Parts: sequence; C-alpha cells; structure tokens
Amino acid sequence: MLQSKKKAQLEAGYGKPKSESFDFFRIEQFFANRPKESTDHLISEKTYQDLDFDEVFMFVDRTVSKVGQQYLYARLRTIDFLEAKNQSFERLIKSFQDDGELRQDAGIQLASLSHQNAYYIPSLFLKSHLQPPDWFWIVKVLPFISVFLLLLLPFYPPAFLWLFGILAINYTIHYWNKNNVYQYIASIPQLLRLKQVAKELRQHEALKPETDTVNQSIEILDEMGYSMSFFKLESKLQSEVGMIVEVLTELVKALFLIEPLLLFRVLHQIDAKRTQIDAVFQYVGRIDTALSIASLRKGVTHYCQPEITEKAKNLSATDLYHPLIPNPVANSITLVDKSVLLTGSNMSGKTTFIRTIGINCILAQTIHTCFAKEFRLPPMRVLSAIRIADDLLSEKSYYFEEVLTIKGMVDESQSEIQTLFLLDELFKGTNTVERIAAGKAVLTYLNKGPHLVFVSTHDIELTDYLKDTFDLYHFTEIVEEDRIAFDFKLREGNLKTRNAIRILELNAYPAEVIREANALSEKMSNAGG
Repeated sequence: MLQSKKKAQLEAGYGKPKSESFDFFRIEQFFANRPKESTDHLISEKTYQDLDFDEVFMFVDRTVSKVGQQYLYARLRTIDFLEAKNQSFERLIKSFQDDGELRQDAGIQLASLSHQNAYYIPSLFLKSHLQPPDWFWIVKVLPFISVFLLLLLPFYPPAFLWLFGILAINYTIHYWNKNNVYQYIASIPQLLRLKQVAKELRQHEALKPETDTVNQSIEILDEMGYSMSFFKLESKLQSEVGMIVEVLTELVKALFLIEPLLLFRVLHQIDAKRTQIDAVFQYVGRIDTALSIASLRKGVTHYCQPEITEKAKNLSATDLYHPLIPNPVANSITLVDKSVLLTGSNMSGKTTFIRTIGINCILAQTIHTCFAKEFRLPPMRVLSAIRIADDLLSEKSYYFEEVLTIKGMVDESQSEIQTLFLLDELFKGTNTVERIAAGKAVLTYLNKGPHLVFVSTHDIELTDYLKDTFDLYHFTEIVEEDRIAFDFKLREGNLKTRNAIRILELNAYPAEVIREANALSEKMSNAGG
C-alpha cells in the first residue's frame, strides 16, 4: 500500500518542476571534485552566471535522488562532443517517456537515495581519505591482549586489573577515533544504498548497463558490503537504541577496538575501488537524469531533440524560446558562415535572446533537449561576457574587468575548436569613438575561423563596419501615442527607428529638455550624414 502511494506521488509529479529548496554547495560537489582533464569543454563560472544557470538548473531538474541531481548538475556544466551524439542516452529517455510503469519502478528505487546524506557519496571516491597514524600497529595488537586476558580471567582473577588497564587504554583510542567515524557515518551507509539501487535498476531490461564494467563494479561493491554494513548499523544505533544498550555496545566495541579497525579497513577498500564506485554512481545518476529529462519534456510548451551537424559556422533555430520566461515569445534564426550583430533599445529583448541562444546550445549538447521546434548546431564551446561588474576589493574598474574578460575570449578564439562567443554591449566602459573602434577590431578577430559570435550593441555605427561578416538583426519597441510596448520579436536588418527621446517625453521629462535633446540629435545626425 505504501509503495502504491509512492508510485502515485511520483506519477503526479511527472512533468512538473520541483518545489523544494536547492543546496547548490552540495549539489555541485560531484562536478567540483571530479577530474576535468578528459573533458572537451567546461562551462566556466563566468558563463554559468551570465546565463543564470542556477535558475535554469532548478527548472530542468526533475531528478528523484541526490545522486541523480549531482550527476545532472555535472552534466550541464560539461560538454562532451562524443556524448552529445550518443543515441543510447536518448533511447534511455524514450524508455521513460513511453513506459509509465518503468518510470514508477525506477522512481521507487531512486527515492531511497533522496536523503541529504546521499550528497556525501562523491567524497568517498573523489577526495582523499583519513590515513592510520604511525602508531596504529598498537591498535591491531591490543584486541588480542583483551582476548587473552578474558580467557585468563577464570583461572587467574587478578587478571581483571590488567584487563581494566587495557580497557582504559582502549577506551582512549576508541573515543579518539569517534571523530573519524563521524566523518563517514553519513556517506558509507549511502554507498551501500547506492549499490543496492544499482542492483535493482539493472533488473529492468531497458536499464541494463551498457558495459560489463558497470556490472563488475556493482559486484565488487557487493563484496565490500559486509564490512561497510557496520556503518549502517552504527548510524541506526545512534538514533534508535536506549542508554543501557548503547553503554554495553560501546564497551564491547572499545574492548576489541572494533571501530578503528573496521574504519581503516573499509577506507582502504574504498580507496582501492574508487573507479568502481564512480562507475556505479554515474550509472545510477545517468538513469535518474534520463528520467528527469523525460519529465522535463512532458511539462514544456514545445521542445526538440537537436541535430548535431558537422557544418562549421552554421546554426539554425525554429521557434526558439527562453525556458524561464512565462508565455515566452518564440523566435527563429538561420546562420550560414556569418555571426550576429543585434541592435535595439534596452528592455527590447536583445540580452534575453543572447542568453536564449547560449542556454539552448549548452542544453543541446548536454541533455539532448532544446526549447525550440527545431535546433541545429555543430559541436561547440560556449563562452560569454554578459554580466560584468567592478571589482572594488582589488580596485579594478568596470572597463578593466571587461578588458580582462574579452582578452580571455580573444585567447580562446585562437583554438581550432568551434566556439560560440556571447557578448552584450562591448566595451561600454569607455568613450564612444574608442568603443566602436575597439569593438569592431575585437569582433572581427573573434569571428575568424569556425567561431560564431552573438553580440548586442547600441552603436549603430558598428553595423556599417561589420555588415559583410555579421548578419544584422534587431529588436524594437513600439511607441503609440502615450504608451510604449515591446513585442520581443527578432527582426532582420538594422534598427531604423530612434525612440529614446520620445520615451523621455512619455515619461514627463521637462519640455525644455526634450526640445534641446531633439535639436542636438538632429544636428548630430546631419553632421554624421
């Protein structure tokens, strides 16, 4: 009855975002501590913040277990060009989309890893463990002395005094080790659960591991289960036993130094089996992530599976939208051998569109899901310079921070690996003439080779300098009598209308200000012409 109720809850939540709080410090532990060397591209902290990926993650995440949540987070921060084309992951997602009973059965198993303590599993195979001190050989000898004195006691009662002395020494070591045990009392029992969940999941034909490596890893963890079960028992004892039983239990454990001996034995085993634990962790996390994506697809307006092409400097999207905006306006775009220069006023949609492109390019290559009706792109890295702030502590100005960020992009553009560069209002921390000159030079440089650039600007002059290598698009506001409206529709070509002064007028600026602004604007336009 309890299981049927749980299944009903899981099915009721299918297709819906979570309502729980998100502990990003713990969620990111698998990503933060795993090796990065074999990865094609890591989403940098700068790009992650620019694209508001905490919020994107909270929307995308429909995982059941903490293991799946950590795996999904790492997947969204890691672009693997081969994995982006891997159809086996898509088949796994489709299995959950088509089979409600499979979703429920897998969800029930995964739910046993939903406790906060499951966040600590990655520390077992990604972080260094405690090492026994040099004098630990004494710990191995003392239990034998305890046994000898216990056996001697019926024949020689004064041996009790020796036993009491040994017990005092053992209690000192026992309680010295308590802090060591507490460091693992949360993680090791969850590792046992991880192993059990993996065993249950692989019973389903659709969820069987793709390689024998995972099966072998599960079996190896199963063999370690006996030693690790002590920590499961210890965790249970701390919460359920009475004082008398606890005292007696502690007496036995201290007399034979069970805890330090078992702890360092288990840590040695875990240390030797890091690769196997990692394989099982990723197996379970991958299944939960696939289930999460199936749920995500169920709950959105429309989505598509991206087409990963081999055509460099090509990108197309049909009815593309931002997943976090209620009732979003969808836009379409096709690029062939050119980048994009966006113009338009503030609040018209330029920056949101740039973020929409970046988010979907990342999701296309990580979870095979785009918020569009069609999306086509080549394998590419994603780098951004959208949200830049002064660094007051190191006395760096806005402009200097911007210079350093753009310099990083310039350096990365020398790579042959295709990169999507996302920029908002380039060099707005300096004067107009130098901003346009430096912006044109930098954008031309970034646009070389296979790279794509999406950049927004208020500097209309840039469009004349870049029109041969950049496709021009714009967003515009609609001014009608006494109101301003935005339709957030992407339009081809350069922005023709100029409504900034009219907007000042609609917001009740003094007539004198409006007259002078209009006169100066007309004079400057004539001079420029």
